[in-house]
Amino acid sequence: EMVAIEALVEREPITVVLSTMGWIRAMKGHIGPDQELRFKEGDAEALRIEAQTTDRILVFADDGRVYTLQGDKLPPGRGFGEPLRLMVDLAADAQIVTLTLAGTPGDLLLVASDGRGFMVKPEDAVAQTRTGRQVLVPGEGQKLKLVRRTDADATHLAIVGENRKLAIYPIDQVPHMTRGKGVRLQKYKDGGLSAAKCFAIADGLTWTDSARRTH
Repeated sequence: EMVAIEALVEREPITVVLSTMGWIRAMKGHIGPDQELRFKEGDAEALRIEAQTTDRILVFADDGRVYTLQGDKLPPGRGFGEPLRLMVDLAADAQIVTLTLAGTPGDLLLVASDGRGFMVKPEDAVAQTRTGRQVLVPGEGQKLKLVRRTDADATHLAIVGENRKLAIYPIDQVPHMTRGKGVRLQKYKDGGLSAAKCFAIADGLTWTDSARRTH
């Protein structure tokens, strides 16, 4: 009789930390966002996410590939961790866009730098091998720029270009795909995507600017 591998892993809270140089580790427990962490000389924190040892962590690279890490297999947080490149076959020039969890509710909105994108269900982005899975296929000279999780109550998408133009429309106009270039969510004559957010129209749109003011 088959036993799911997850059933054999003790479920314990961890905080997954990725450094700017691409080192990854799992600290024990959920540590507060203001807790200072040590890094190698010249390195710093890039991303951190609260998870469980039983979670699958999705790692999105800017070339549109997604890699899956098992929470219990991550190097412990006592030292600096290990280079992510030892665990997955990341392209030489690829940068990590985000870390997110496979099992968390809500779909993922992927948008490339040229404003093309689509929704994907997290389970459809899970890769079984270290070569990862190509999900978003960026156009020539473009990159996957952002990944946003949608809440169950999100009704609309707001998307802003570097030209400061804002477009807002119903979220159900964004197609679900498992792989592709996506559709044009916003068109740019010059520059590209600046930001995007899924929100509930009843709550209105708020965002935090670079001076950390909320609007």
